[in-house]
Amino acid sequence: MNKMDSAVPGEQNVSYRQIGKPRTRIDSPGKVFGKTPYAGDYVMPNMLHAKVLRSKLPSARMTRLDVSKARDLPGVACVLTYKDLKIGTVATDIPAQTGFRRRDTDQQILVDEIVRYQGEPIALVAAESVEIAEHALSLIEVELEPVPGVYDVFEAQKPDAPKVFGDDNIVASYKVRKGDVEAGFAAAETIVENTFRTQYIEHAFLEPEVGLGWEDEQGVINIRTSTQAVETFRYIADAIGIPHSKVRIRGALVGGGFGGKCDVTVELYIALLTLKTGRPVRLGYTREDSFYGHGKRHPFIISHKTGFAKDGRITASKIDITSESGPYAFMSPYVLMYATEAGPGPYLVDNVHIDSRSVATNNMYTSAFRGFGATQACIAYEQQMDEAAKVLGMDPIELRRINLLKTGDAIATGFEVQSAVWTEECMDRAWAALGEKPKDEGAIRYGHGIAAYQQGYGRMIWLHDTAEGWVGVEMDGTVVVRSGMTDIGAGQTSSLAQIAGELLGVDMMDITVYNSDSSTTPLAGTSSATRGLYMSGNAVRNAATAVRNRLAARAAQHFGVADSDIDFADSRVFVASDREKSLPFKELIATCASEGIHRSELAIFRAPFGDWIDPETGQGQVHPDYTYGAHAVQVAVDTETGEVTILKSVGAHDVGQCVNIAAVEGQIEGGVAQGHGYALSEELIYKDGCLVTPSLSEYLCPTSMDSPRIECIILESRSGLGPFGAKGIGEPGHTPAASAVANAVADAIGARVHDFPLTPEKIARAVSATRDNG
Repeated sequence: MNKMDSAVPGEQNVSYRQIGKPRTRIDSPGKVFGKTPYAGDYVMPNMLHAKVLRSKLPSARMTRLDVSKARDLPGVACVLTYKDLKIGTVATDIPAQTGFRRRDTDQQILVDEIVRYQGEPIALVAAESVEIAEHALSLIEVELEPVPGVYDVFEAQKPDAPKVFGDDNIVASYKVRKGDVEAGFAAAETIVENTFRTQYIEHAFLEPEVGLGWEDEQGVINIRTSTQAVETFRYIADAIGIPHSKVRIRGALVGGGFGGKCDVTVELYIALLTLKTGRPVRLGYTREDSFYGHGKRHPFIISHKTGFAKDGRITASKIDITSESGPYAFMSPYVLMYATEAGPGPYLVDNVHIDSRSVATNNMYTSAFRGFGATQACIAYEQQMDEAAKVLGMDPIELRRINLLKTGDAIATGFEVQSAVWTEECMDRAWAALGEKPKDEGAIRYGHGIAAYQQGYGRMIWLHDTAEGWVGVEMDGTVVVRSGMTDIGAGQTSSLAQIAGELLGVDMMDITVYNSDSSTTPLAGTSSATRGLYMSGNAVRNAATAVRNRLAARAAQHFGVADSDIDFADSRVFVASDREKSLPFKELIATCASEGIHRSELAIFRAPFGDWIDPETGQGQVHPDYTYGAHAVQVAVDTETGEVTILKSVGAHDVGQCVNIAAVEGQIEGGVAQGHGYALSEELIYKDGCLVTPSLSEYLCPTSMDSPRIECIILESRSGLGPFGAKGIGEPGHTPAASAVANAVADAIGARVHDFPLTPEKIARAVSATRDNG
């Protein structure tokens, strides 16, 4: 790991005691020694086991459903169909905003007549054992009459296409108009046009969806589950027809989410069965269930037409974007907006024209996935830059350098970025780390690839995002933090302890964090959109600062100095200008307690609030701030077989300020490994709406044996909007990795494969075509 000194005036010499250090996370000991319970580890006496019956067809009309034999099976406690529901739909969290076409956005809970995708739930079973529940599923008699479906996004837009969503299958659409694109193309010396395609992919988290529900003595439905959002308790309560206060989501540490656990999945079925039976109910998906049970990454088709001046400067950019939503909206409008905003990449383009739309089909529905549309946009714009460099006869690095955004420049939506934009430094550092390219050896060709990016962090500003956090000091000087934020394995809870510890002078290991409980922790929003540290970190910082200020005022009175001369470290309070004047932290706490000085605080952090962008021009602010960086890759390609071996993989990112360097490295390394699979092997293949890669036997995730050592170059501008100047890195670490692999492969073989994944077959065909063409 490499670091760079701060470049923010007045911040260069800031020194932290805990922030920025590679501290052991507070959740690490439990995980290492096997003491940490995950959602699937929870059981209760008298517990029922649940299963879900799913449609085998992607587009059909249910003409008959008979569950009588299943209900009569000994050991079966409950079988539910659409006839047993008070309310037939559940919300998919699409706000009523301009550009979001709020029509039929709710998802049916159980099929009442029309099946819209393969795997759509038809019935729920709760039984005394998993085996009995599975047997009961086999006894359910269901007849499905196939009806015409639509499985291609372009066919779906035709007037005579089967209607899956609304009256035109368009879930959302946007446009961006900046400058005069026609004048920009007229001024261009060279125009480059390409189309790029990305695929459906699976989150493939280690821990499939699982949860346990029970009704407590107050009549509250409790659900212990693996989730990225405890706030879904509201949608569950609405869907089962009970007050919000009667549903409690208790999140466990999550064994991987990547966006796939943002939506309601097993929680709703558990709640329905628990309410019906009055007994604890456990539902855990198998890996195969999970393939059918949650939204996937959106496939995209992105076309670029880019004009370049003689010196390589971009004169105009016209971009057309189509994503596939499947039959339900879910996060498709959000994901499309991210991709639209990110369309031109981290480049200053004065003349921009973007049209985008998300289209409904009868393929599997799509939703949040790490990168959230910005990754697909990056795959297109960074391959376009390399293709343009080839046409222009320029070095790809130099072409990027000429066009990179700088602080204060306006991005595609017209917003002028005020934080540091260190893309050039990141790009140069990552590229240099690759070293010299090896010489080709027979059929083995070597290639280098680079990809830069722009990624917003935090939710879009018109969602008026907030997070709350609570910090309190116990009588013995230890600290408690409470936050509704879920920990999805990235160390979100540990970062809160580190922040509070820094401010209160208490070691993070003496801080207990309670999180992810919709009833007992302050609500903090989802662990998604690279918002966890930004939102909850700032909320906890606000709370800890308020506590610190009250304690400092009392300490200053004790020592006879100004409040500003008080400092906290090593569980002591002291005078900064004379460290001999000190006392144990717990003594100060005892004094404050005896005098009735408040030793805790509930604080709220509000992200910048703003209005929807102009619907006709797309001009306005979308995100609070942006992260910038680059990724470089060295590959070896066997031109006879098409096999790709990644030899070096280097990510360089300005993270603003590390809270925990080791955690930042982990985020980058994990995101990069995921990007390698995205680029080279992972693909969910649907044929006429039916999944033909339904398990990890067919869906090819790279393993540790397929991944090289990933190098992280971490820069710190301390210019972000997160605590202590941090920027988001959870998604940005992933965003450029796949693009860099694609560019490295193209560099090696001298040809471009325009559709992901870059399988050996596709590469071999591209090599063969290049040879045939001379």
